[in-house]
Amino acid sequence: MRRSVVGDEYVNRALENGSTEFSRAGQELVTEWCWGYAWTRPGLSKQQRSLINIGMLMALNRAPELAVHVRGARNNGLSELEIREAIIHATTYCGVPAGVDAMKTAEKVLNDMAEKGEMPRELGNKSGKT
Repeated sequence: MRRSVVGDEYVNRALENGSTEFSRAGQELVTEWCWGYAWTRPGLSKQQRSLINIGMLMALNRAPELAVHVRGARNNGLSELEIREAIIHATTYCGVPAGVDAMKTAEKVLNDMAEKGEMPRELGNKSGKT
């Protein structure tokens, strides 16, 4: 599940970072509990779980993890519009600074994915509005 959502590159890097005797237990926890238990439970789709994570990570001000889950949301089939609207909706509860940071993080990820040929931009055109 973890690889299908966040990709091989991210998982390989995380496992390498958690390869010492000290840190291995943390990676095992993440892999088994988050990805093996929470992400595979019935009742919510991968898309719904991605939207929940975007809002929670925004609220917690966890930009690096938010970036991972924006990429995961696209991998799970969510559109840029759905991701943008999740951020806007969460902004009303998390505050404007959290929303601005989340928009910047998401835009960076979406641009990176487009530049790498992973997924084309859907909402990347300049609007001309200020």
